[in-house]
Amino acid sequence: MDVREALLEAAIKVFGESGIRGATTRRISEEAGVNEVTLFRHFRSKDDLIEAALSAYVKRIETPALPDVPVDPRAELLDWCRVHYRELYKRRSFIRKAMGEYEEHPGHCAQGMRASVRFADELADYLGRLRRAGLASGDWNDRAATNILLGAIFADAMGRDSMPERYPYSMRDGVDHYVDLLLSAIGARTATRPRGRTAS
Repeated sequence: MDVREALLEAAIKVFGESGIRGATTRRISEEAGVNEVTLFRHFRSKDDLIEAALSAYVKRIETPALPDVPVDPRAELLDWCRVHYRELYKRRSFIRKAMGEYEEHPGHCAQGMRASVRFADELADYLGRLRRAGLASGDWNDRAATNILLGAIFADAMGRDSMPERYPYSMRDGVDHYVDLLLSAIGARTATRPRGRTAS
């Protein structure tokens, strides 16, 4: 790993632990195993470093592609949503920290949320393809439907550990419930239905 990459990784780690204020250039350089002079040879300021680190971090977050030609909406959405949920849950502390910094550093928060916008675009496009393929029916808005599903997944991933009483079902069952509710709402025809699971 080269010095620039080490600094980006260190910035993400320290920011995730301590937020912007706690992510001093001294702490970041120590985490990267370099001195502050070296840090400032690569980045003009702490803000430049944090922005570059968040951009690099977001680019690494991926989910499998939703198919161009939908066949089985339930199976396709479950696969996609389960990966998306795992990524959110794994990064929940970091996401909370970025959102908590929004008032003072809206640019950094916006940079950190770019992956969420990308996923929403992908899902809205897929739902549009479902409708055009005749696999969903009714009068509904692609973006509103997208926000319903991604909002439920996001709330679960961010809130499950702090409000467990709100989630009396497993993570996996939660994703199944959210996908099934969305598919029902958009009049989607599915090849398979859940077996033996209830939304208790």
